[in-house]
Amino acid sequence: MKREHTGGINTVEALITRSPERVVQLWAAGGNPRVDKLVERARSAGIAVQSAKTRALDKLSGGQTHQGVVAEFQSAEPMSEAELDALIDARGPDLLLLALDQVQDPHNLGACLRSAAAAGVDAVLVPRDHSAPLSPAARRAAAGAAEVVPVVEVANLARALERIKQAGVWTVGLAGEADSVIHCVDLNGPRAIVMGSEERGLRRLTAERCDEIARIPMPGSMESLNVSVATGIALFEAVRQRSSA
Repeated sequence: MKREHTGGINTVEALITRSPERVVQLWAAGGNPRVDKLVERARSAGIAVQSAKTRALDKLSGGQTHQGVVAEFQSAEPMSEAELDALIDARGPDLLLLALDQVQDPHNLGACLRSAAAAGVDAVLVPRDHSAPLSPAARRAAAGAAEVVPVVEVANLARALERIKQAGVWTVGLAGEADSVIHCVDLNGPRAIVMGSEERGLRRLTAERCDEIARIPMPGSMESLNVSVATGIALFEAVRQRSSA
């Protein structure tokens, strides 16, 4: 595992809550009650804590917003495709996956992970190349969700979609030109929602591997939505359908 730095109260709190053994040390500036509480929790968990001024925290966080606290931690290994197979078997009809086809903005990646965590997504698939990494900026935008939702890095997303289809997962891609509307698509059962990149949308090979293509109805003047917003709408349509089934 390689060591990284990340800042932000929610992100650091998620690390300490879920994986305290991965947190090497904390740097914190006093004066914020939430940060002070985090410091207490870190010390109780045996994590080394150092006081630091804002300028030092700015440097440690690489210029990202840190809210007065930065953690050094051992990054978790991405979930392997073999582990994904086991997850699909274990979750059965309750499985919900999210696949991101070359989302390259770290803030969009983080926001998608945050929506995925809120919607109870079991794992997020991303291509190993031409996708935003789980950088400090992405972790900050995820507000702790990067420590909640497993990420599966795949060499080829189209092949990965074919693999999960063979395991019984129905794949639904989103594209503005689709005839079907997302609210009319059955999102019950083992499903994977597939989102395209910020500029190109779904690539051709990715779209061809989807069992169904749907769109989000937009009666207003805008022709498209930010990928993270569209992801949230699609995921919570799945949540709505599953809660009323």
